[in-house]
Amino acid sequence: MTDDDLLPPMPDFDPKATRRAVRRGVARTATTVLAALVVLVLAATVGSGVIQRRGDREQRMTDVLGTAFKIYNPAYDIEVRSRGATTPLSMSFTVAARPMRAFGGFTEGYGGVEHVVTQDFFGHVGRLPLGNFAGTTLSRALMNVGTTLQRKEDSRKVLARIPEGLSALAVVEFARPLTTDELVAFTAKYKSYADKVVFERRPGSIPITWGGMTTWDRAPMPGDAGEPDVVEPGGGIKLDLRNFRRWVGILKDYDDDNLHDFDLSLARLRKAANDGLAYAYVDSWATIGELRKIIEDPLVRTVRLADVTYDLERP
Repeated sequence: MTDDDLLPPMPDFDPKATRRAVRRGVARTATTVLAALVVLVLAATVGSGVIQRRGDREQRMTDVLGTAFKIYNPAYDIEVRSRGATTPLSMSFTVAARPMRAFGGFTEGYGGVEHVVTQDFFGHVGRLPLGNFAGTTLSRALMNVGTTLQRKEDSRKVLARIPEGLSALAVVEFARPLTTDELVAFTAKYKSYADKVVFERRPGSIPITWGGMTTWDRAPMPGDAGEPDVVEPGGGIKLDLRNFRRWVGILKDYDDDNLHDFDLSLARLRKAANDGLAYAYVDSWATIGELRKIIEDPLVRTVRLADVTYDLERP
């Protein structure tokens, strides 16, 4: 007996069975590869999200970039609303921007227009909306602080042509920068309200401006331990300066690249916060009659109107 006699008989070749076997093998291979790819994609997505959110990176993004966006747009009331999606390549958050108007004025889109600010995997900020290209009357008035445009006599003529009872949005610029105590005394004298304070003179560009809706989101609230209450004389102005200095204090050298995208720099921010000098302020509650008195003060260099409206509720 030979070895061939010990082997079982070779079955007849079945083309259909062969095709079915090949299809099953291809299907199993494809399923295995697809499952492996899904696992890899999920691992990459979840893993990169965990990496991007490590520590307080996500919170710090809104603290630094969200607040920088507010300073970048002083002509708007900015609200940092929520964090957006975290993808393998980026993190983002949503802001709502509403143009500042004179008190009592109608603002289209009461809740503000939403914009998304994005930071990529390496921490770089994406393309930004608004800023120097917003072109509102208030942003132009702020850019003119320190220029010879609309001198005091020009502003007097403008104010004289407008009924004194109208509400106004205005930038009050000083002949010399005032300390916090001097600004508090000045606004108290004229019962003026400093919505936002301009902490530098930067002719032709948006200056560093802070206040009101531009406060750092995690800053202490008025009345907290060691914090002035806004109802105290000058409490809002003092609190705003403290919050500004606190926010500048959390900035690191590596933030400088992103700050440049917001037309800011660490050097300028640190100088402005350290000096704490008011070159001008924004008032959205004044009347034309009150501004006529303010402009006659020798401390005032000029007053620039940004908006005028009739407030139906003002007595």
